[in-house]
Amino acid sequence: MKKQNLLLILLLFWSAFSAYSQVLEPVKWSFSVRSISDTDVEVIAEATIDEGWHLYSVNLPEDGPVPTSVNLVSSDDFEPIGEIREEPAPVTKFDNTFKMELSWFSNTAKLTLPVRLKSSDVHVIEGYVEFMACDDEQCLPPDRIDFSLTIDKAGVDIGGGGQVTPTAATSGKDQQIIVQKETVEVSEKGDVDSEEVGERGNWAIFWISFLGGLAALLTPCVFPMIPMTVSFFTKQSKTKATGIRNALLYGISIIVIYVILGTVVTALFGADVLNKLSTDPWFNLFFAALLIIFAVSFFGAFEIVLPSSWVSAADKGADKGGLLGIFFMAFTLALVSFSCTGPIVGTLIVQAASVGGMAPVIGMLGFSLALALPFTLFAAFPGWLNSLPKSGSWLNSVKVFLGFLELAFAFKFLSITDMVLGLHILEREVFIAIWITIFGALGFYLMGKIRLPHDSPMEHLPVSRMMLGLVVFAFTIYMIPGLWGAPVNLISGFPPPTNYAESPYGVGNRTPGSGGAPAVSLSEDMHLGPQGIPAFIDYDKALAYAKQVNKPLLLDFTGKGCTNCRKMEDAVWSDPTVKNMLTNDFVLTSLYVDFREELPEEEKYVSPVTGKKIRTVGNKWSDFQISRFQKNSQPHYVILGLDEEKLVPDRGYNTDIEAYLNWLKRGLSAFEEQQE
Repeated sequence: MKKQNLLLILLLFWSAFSAYSQVLEPVKWSFSVRSISDTDVEVIAEATIDEGWHLYSVNLPEDGPVPTSVNLVSSDDFEPIGEIREEPAPVTKFDNTFKMELSWFSNTAKLTLPVRLKSSDVHVIEGYVEFMACDDEQCLPPDRIDFSLTIDKAGVDIGGGGQVTPTAATSGKDQQIIVQKETVEVSEKGDVDSEEVGERGNWAIFWISFLGGLAALLTPCVFPMIPMTVSFFTKQSKTKATGIRNALLYGISIIVIYVILGTVVTALFGADVLNKLSTDPWFNLFFAALLIIFAVSFFGAFEIVLPSSWVSAADKGADKGGLLGIFFMAFTLALVSFSCTGPIVGTLIVQAASVGGMAPVIGMLGFSLALALPFTLFAAFPGWLNSLPKSGSWLNSVKVFLGFLELAFAFKFLSITDMVLGLHILEREVFIAIWITIFGALGFYLMGKIRLPHDSPMEHLPVSRMMLGLVVFAFTIYMIPGLWGAPVNLISGFPPPTNYAESPYGVGNRTPGSGGAPAVSLSEDMHLGPQGIPAFIDYDKALAYAKQVNKPLLLDFTGKGCTNCRKMEDAVWSDPTVKNMLTNDFVLTSLYVDFREELPEEEKYVSPVTGKKIRTVGNKWSDFQISRFQKNSQPHYVILGLDEEKLVPDRGYNTDIEAYLNWLKRGLSAFEEQQE
């Protein structure tokens, strides 16, 4: 009997443990304070981040996820005196869901807030950290961790920067979720941590820059130099081996010159400054203007050249011979070809700057490697020179083609400026219309219908040029439905998001029904949710309505800053069959766990599960999700019957439309069986 009781206790304990094993806590905090003067200290918040998760930066654009912040409680004893310092520099990436640059930390983060003590009698500093964490499949609701730091002046040299330890009872650990937790199992598909994403970003920059170098080779400033330079090395060298060696040194010199350029850019600005510049509206405006100037130059309106004295000085250095002479020959090539390579290099460096870290150096390595390879290879195999096409008008056509691309990319940076400043001048439809115009003009140019200043007359149209023109026209026609709300996924990330538009349902569509979403009547407390689907944002009101219309509830635990929630809505809920079922067969209830509206004082409470103070509407729905369903990640979907019990197992992030549709059908069938 005792054994049975013991077994029962163990089973109950295991059930309780398993119930909360899906409550995630990927970020753990510790706090300390350090003095920096007689009156000033630094509050330091250090985060340890689980593998595969990332913590958002302090500096994020509006309408994105919740940024991390270190806050002090209102007090007459102390006040913040500066901005929060972040270490290390966060990784910055363009997020295709939010259509903006977002920054985050992986593994560790250290946030430092300078604080002024208004009195020598201050012994405690109190405050809290607010933050949001995500991985590649789910996001957690915004969380708040309180801290109380005791200033132990007896053990600290106030003027010498001594450490002051936090009060143990409020160091952050006791303020976090107090139940036992483990990491929820997720699909291995897409489970990539932020560090791996950063590495992928660097590889992407390398290959994009490498392609940029290949494009630069085909410009009239560089291409004719290949046979001339290779011929010089082969004729001036006494043996073939010497010629190959000199060509190798020439190629290495080209790589060194451009890598030095990338290193200087990184050293002058630093990764953190480059990251901030990439989202700064005025920097984006400046760079857009620069790209437009480069594009007009490529079209033949004028030439961008460096001072002739620079070229002459480099040319004199090349006459010295030896290793130094070869280096100056490479430097002369870089200066002479600047009018063609400068716009490409400038574009690549700024794009690399948005990645941060060593990306500008990696970008210049890729660009210079592509530029240097032909000189080395053709020196080693001179017979290959006979296979090169002859210089001609086609080289100018390459420049013009690149000019059209530069002009199109300029509007991407103008769009960022417009969105950050909230001007609503370059909205989605306007942006797509401009791109249709630019690429349409490029198509006509390739077909020989447009001639620019440096173009030669054509007696006939080359087949290769006609084929490329057809591809450009097909791409142009593909973009046209985007004016009426089509997703145009091939250019995803370039135009503004669908909600930054004259009409969220496309040009000429002012109601959900006309934009392709089901035309439905809304009851009092409902609103049009994602994809124009009617939805509630309050559980109790949704439950009352579900009982009234006799339909099952579909709970959508989501967040305004949840990237994967938007992916599910765009990839799955946009399917006509799914959209129809959500509209007609369920009562959709979207509960936003990051909604920051304060609850009335009488509705605030301390959660019996987490021990945290529930202050906001978002806190309330997050606590509801944890206490009822033992999860705290989003997106999270639950189908309930009118008795508020689950009809089928709940569901998380998975963009398989067929699987989601089958899940809805199983839930609906279970509800209908329950009603019989």
